[in-house]
Amino acid sequence: MLKKLLSYIIPIKISEQPSNFSEKLEISYNFGKKVLDSANTNYSYGNLQKILRKGLVAVGFKKISKMDYILVLGVAAGSVIETLVNEIKFSGKITGVEIDTEIIDVANNFFCLQQFQNFELIIGDASDFVLKTKRNFDLIIIDVFLDIEMPSFLFEKFFISRLDKILNNQGYIIFNTIVLNKKQQQRNDDYLIFANSIKGWFAKNIKCFGDHNELIIVSKKTIL
Repeated sequence: MLKKLLSYIIPIKISEQPSNFSEKLEISYNFGKKVLDSANTNYSYGNLQKILRKGLVAVGFKKISKMDYILVLGVAAGSVIETLVNEIKFSGKITGVEIDTEIIDVANNFFCLQQFQNFELIIGDASDFVLKTKRNFDLIIIDVFLDIEMPSFLFEKFFISRLDKILNNQGYIIFNTIVLNKKQQQRNDDYLIFANSIKGWFAKNIKCFGDHNELIIVSKKTIL
């Protein structure tokens, strides 16, 4: 209780774990709530939860609550799962893909990720899953980071086109990106141009938190 109270003044570290993918994972109390951070950024809960919530608001809570299948690429401690289940009351199937086993241990031990009964966890590479899966989804949430770095495959045309194959008609993509320089901004601008060239795709960007995070929202509305 004392640590929670002190965290309203300064963040209070609870634990620190090593990670093969993100150097270290730090669990802290911040303003009375547990958050998960990597060496240089927030991974779950805290600002990250607020950023992804903006994307969910852009799609529409009521619309999401009626969906059947959601894919989350990059689970971390599962804050977006918590928003989907507890706030939006989504009762369909959530499939999460996470490559970092250490982060899943943290998620289960400190954030009770295993409590969500409609959540299925797959330990593996997000790229491999998207390329090999036979499933289709109504909403795809992409939040794949290695600390503050984003894997290049996320922006490759082949990967983006593959997302189109597994995204149901009338479906949505929420893609969380980080923009720290002009090169990364151009990367996002190029993504938007290509996304809007795909038949039935309508893509837009939303700036978040001092312009460092930028959400790309895609809706797919192909007329059959």
